[in-house]
Amino acid sequence: MMDASQQVKDRYDTIRRKRRVRVTVSLVLFVVVMALFYQALVRVEFSVAEILHYGPQFIDALDQYFPQTTVNGVPVLDVNQYWDFIQERNLFQQAGITLAMGFAGTILGFPLALLFGVLGSGRVTPFPFNFIFRGAMSAIRAIPALVWALIYVPLGGVSPFTATMAIATDTIGNLGRLYTDELEEVEDGPIEAIETTGANRLQVITFGMLSQVHTPFIAWTLYIFEINVRIAVALGIIGGGGLGQVLSTQQRLFEYTNMMATILVILTLIISVEMFSQRVRSYIRADENPMGIIELLKGFPQRMAESLAK
Repeated sequence: MMDASQQVKDRYDTIRRKRRVRVTVSLVLFVVVMALFYQALVRVEFSVAEILHYGPQFIDALDQYFPQTTVNGVPVLDVNQYWDFIQERNLFQQAGITLAMGFAGTILGFPLALLFGVLGSGRVTPFPFNFIFRGAMSAIRAIPALVWALIYVPLGGVSPFTATMAIATDTIGNLGRLYTDELEEVEDGPIEAIETTGANRLQVITFGMLSQVHTPFIAWTLYIFEINVRIAVALGIIGGGGLGQVLSTQQRLFEYTNMMATILVILTLIISVEMFSQRVRSYIRADENPMGIIELLKGFPQRMAESLAK
């Protein structure tokens, strides 16, 4: 009886010790994160005083972002000012340039992405030679598309051409890595079946491996196309043309109403591309449910921020 009681007591003490350890570790982690957060605020010179000082100026800018008019004495958003600027600067044509940059960059980067993605797989290229291609893709991904655009400046300045080249290069690293990951998951059965027919290595790769992943390859390509359109907007801000360049110009002129009109066209373009891509991906992937317009709108800021970081 005493042994049973002692065992219960020992078990209870063990649970208490583990709980104290978890609490202690959690507190230490919290303190470390808060300390790093404070240092980050200091490094970026974050100041509440600055927010309070420039707050009224920001409120005035918001009035220009959302100009108002009156209809029967009731204040409403003056969308005519947006539409006038959209027509004046032909923003839908600029949207076509932005879309063309993203599309052309995706297509230009696809062949090398496919080549590097296939050769980077350990199922195709034996270790350690496959890491030559994996390393190349990692190096490409390590450099943001904005930096690639600056690297290509000697080819012709910052222009839609160099922006497209930057997107194509970025596509090689991002899309190629996704292809490699998919190839690592292929089943051995079809590969062995092709090998038993006496097929050569190229035929085994084509019919035994790529035939298993053509659906996810298409889906990932469409996903990267979505990202590339957002990157095209970001590259336009540094002079790459399209809607991003219009937005940058209006920002320098402090024309906030025109900026908002441009942002609305950007939003329309990117949401349209994402809806098209998601519909196609959901069609070829039976297990994927397409997001509705509300979900796409809610996630737009985060996706745009992620694209700017690429």
